[in-house]
Amino acid sequence: MSSALTDLFPYPIVQAPMAGGVSVPALAAAVSEAGGLGFLAAGYKTADGMYQEIKHLRGLTSRPFGVNLFLPQPETADPAAVDVYAHQLAGEAAWYETELGDPDSGRDDGYDTKLAVLLDNPVPVVSFHFGAPSREVVDSLHRVGTFALVSATTVDEARAVEQSGADAVIAQGVEAGGHQGTHRDNPETGGAGIGLLSLVAQVREAVSLPIVAAGGIMRGGQIAAVLAAGASAAQFGTAFLATPESGAHDLHKQALTNPLFVRTELTRAFSGRPARALVNRFLREHGPYAPAAYPEVHHLTSPVRRAAAKAGDAQGLALWAGQGHRMARELPAGQLVEVLAAELAAAGTALSGLSGYAAGGGGR
Repeated sequence: MSSALTDLFPYPIVQAPMAGGVSVPALAAAVSEAGGLGFLAAGYKTADGMYQEIKHLRGLTSRPFGVNLFLPQPETADPAAVDVYAHQLAGEAAWYETELGDPDSGRDDGYDTKLAVLLDNPVPVVSFHFGAPSREVVDSLHRVGTFALVSATTVDEARAVEQSGADAVIAQGVEAGGHQGTHRDNPETGGAGIGLLSLVAQVREAVSLPIVAAGGIMRGGQIAAVLAAGASAAQFGTAFLATPESGAHDLHKQALTNPLFVRTELTRAFSGRPARALVNRFLREHGPYAPAAYPEVHHLTSPVRRAAAKAGDAQGLALWAGQGHRMARELPAGQLVEVLAAELAAAGTALSGLSGYAAGGGGR
């Protein structure tokens, strides 16, 4: 990774921008203060809401940080399929004494307005999810001194990221919690994906961009593994979700290590796009029938999820989590960065020892 970008954060540790109220200013500030790169998630917020969080974060730290944007989505959903799913969800709305949301509440997430705010009030880093921005957008960010990072889940997507002029690609493995950052939501491949180490190795050979590895990483030794595979840094989502600074609901934090939730699964149940969550009642009952319709399904289920949270019912929440969720540690975010850095250093020492062992002809 270019020295100008790595100089922003001493440790190769990036806090994933988790939308929905998780990546709050307190979390991003704690990570950046400790030597990682903290991130705010602008997804599902208004442009003014994003701006106010940036102001709040700047009041907490002078260290660099990033802001994540969702790319506008094409209109590909089948309205009839959305109507059928809404009919299926009517019982959920009645159970939680709420109404379903309007599936036509908007699909661009205020992208242009948010981008205008970020150009008028530049931040050190902007990342993009659900597609690659245009070369013009990336150039405009570069002109105001902002680095651009873009998620990719395949080699072809990584090539598109390189063509956009971005400074780095976030290679997101199928192990990752929350939404897969696929550039196009293809129902035929929605349940498929590439494991992180395989993806990093393939992307490393396909593009010349620096790589941030994301997906299921919970320990410093895993940072060493992705660095050895060709990445320049590692991105952590679920690991920071459990911290006290995270804005995640307490039920969500507790579910990460609760024996009641034994596995994760990619599902469209909550949003209409493939996203990895802990398997609960809502996912089991509705996942098999949810259409490929983002953000329509997201808008439909939002009131139900809010009502489930208010009722204290984890079985109705979108419990986003990566495959390493059982390894979550309830540490303050800054302390977690320090622990991860120490684990990385220890893993590096161990790898050096193994290298010397192999060079010496040991193991026979």
